[in-house]
Amino acid sequence: MNYRFLKSDSSRKGIVILTISSPATLNALNTTILGEIDSFIDNIDLSSARVLIITGEGKSFVAGADIAQMSKMTENEGYEFSRYGSKVFRKIEELDIPVIAAINGFALGGGCELALACDIRIASEKASLGQPEVNLGVIPGFSGTYRLTKIVGQSFAKELIFTGKRIFADDALKIGLVNAVVPADVLMDEAVKMAESILTSAPIAVKYAKKCINDNYVLSTTDAISLENNYFSKCFATEDQKEGMTAFLEKKKADFKNK
Repeated sequence: MNYRFLKSDSSRKGIVILTISSPATLNALNTTILGEIDSFIDNIDLSSARVLIITGEGKSFVAGADIAQMSKMTENEGYEFSRYGSKVFRKIEELDIPVIAAINGFALGGGCELALACDIRIASEKASLGQPEVNLGVIPGFSGTYRLTKIVGQSFAKELIFTGKRIFADDALKIGLVNAVVPADVLMDEAVKMAESILTSAPIAVKYAKKCINDNYVLSTTDAISLENNYFSKCFATEDQKEGMTAFLEKKKADFKNK
């Protein structure tokens, strides 16, 4: 499909790169861009795509939500905007394949929330992240209060959200907000390298592992352990499990077929 504000690259086998492309607005999220992301996630070909990388064009990952659009919203319109953005980001979080955020610059407000919805975050050394919404008289609206707390803990989440301050990549790494910080000129190379590392793993097993980790958010300890037991057992109904264990015993590389 053709999009006005998105570019996609599927030239690397198993890897899809999605670039948000509205550099004039620092890739700020409005309803149009959210709608395009929504459509893209709905239509991604999971029979061939095994890892999705999301990045932004220019000097920004996503600088936030579109303040010009938000400034005119009523209470009900604000609710619908928040609900829609949260729904789109939840789709990213629940996608059956791993999603890597390659954070090339500003990841503020909605941009930080987009990164939080991804499974792994790799940041350029020039990147900066934050939830500055309180400086605009609002709070994070795309599930930022929830995911930021889950990822960095209550104390750091409260500090970042209450002060609205922006932190740079090295400090984000220290609190676990990003997985790695790399030089700007090799950011996409490192994101692709991470994706290629994931491609060596059994895809069904990766999907099941992601499901278990995500559902830990809402399950009791007992239920979370039970879920893992169930998905562990389901792996034994796959060809990939037999291939992986046979290859290990025969000291050769496994050839996973996603079956």
